[in-house]
Amino acid sequence: MEDVDRKDDIREFLVSRRAKISPEEAGIPSYGGMRRVAGLRREEVAQLAAVSTNYYTRLERGSLRGVSDAVLEAVASALQLDDAERAHLMDLARTANMPSRPARLRPPQQRVRPGVLRLLDGITGAAGMVQNGRSDVLAANLLGRALYGPVFASAPSLGPDGTVRLPNQARYLFLDPGAGDFYPDWPAVAATTVAMLRTESGRNPHDRALHELVGELTTGSGLFAALWAGHDVRIHTEGTKRFHHPVAGVLSLQYETLLLPGDEGQTLYTFTAEPGSASENALAFLASWAASPPPSTTAGGPAGGSTAPGLYSAAQPGLRNPDKNGPAHE
Repeated sequence: MEDVDRKDDIREFLVSRRAKISPEEAGIPSYGGMRRVAGLRREEVAQLAAVSTNYYTRLERGSLRGVSDAVLEAVASALQLDDAERAHLMDLARTANMPSRPARLRPPQQRVRPGVLRLLDGITGAAGMVQNGRSDVLAANLLGRALYGPVFASAPSLGPDGTVRLPNQARYLFLDPGAGDFYPDWPAVAATTVAMLRTESGRNPHDRALHELVGELTTGSGLFAALWAGHDVRIHTEGTKRFHHPVAGVLSLQYETLLLPGDEGQTLYTFTAEPGSASENALAFLASWAASPPPSTTAGGPAGGSTAPGLYSAAQPGLRNPDKNGPAHE
């Protein structure tokens, strides 16, 4: 990312956070009267952060080079940033202090280690997958592939440059018309996914593949473009996600995330059902269906025309580098 783009990101992030806070929320008397800006004025943020207005104005114009952590923390407190927003501001400052043309960095590992693949295959009763910061799915166990069947099925086999394209959650959400049916809470899932991509862009501003993905989605989806312009960020650790699955029906599953410290940018996701719930029964049915597929190939299943024989287990190499005839799942 060029310096001007990085400065734009900093400026738009700080302006958007300032616009979200009212004087009353910040403890600043408004004295009635009309205000020309949404939220706080620059001078009010500067006052709260105990810096000069000129200095804060320089920060908001995108100049974070050389700014101390103490000042960044003061600005974060003045803007009442949450943990994800605070971390994002620190990432923006860190990358602002990188050389304009950084040395070629080793790209994050995209192949999942054999030990992690064995771990995925060893998970029973739960759907599991490994995903990177761009929301590419790098690996999944059998139940994970069955759960995310529509996502895998929608993934094109090859990218524009002829390289193998992994299933991608964001691409499915915004470019596949079936996503709204698969996710009953589609607006919330979409907003969270964009916020996670925005967080990743702060951590890795020179990720060419991420820039290409954002460009593709911005061009293809007006809603993505609007959400991306909001500069919201989020840390995704645990929660509940609902699915309307074409085979198993409605499921409400709890997810947990585990960062893989030895594999930069990779996160392990697991999905489980509440014991004794209808979702537990549905998930068990889906596991049975995936493990014992019918012998014939039928259209309309979660593999998009391929029955469970097309589902790779995590230990199979095809999942990490799917061939162009294999189904695509997240």
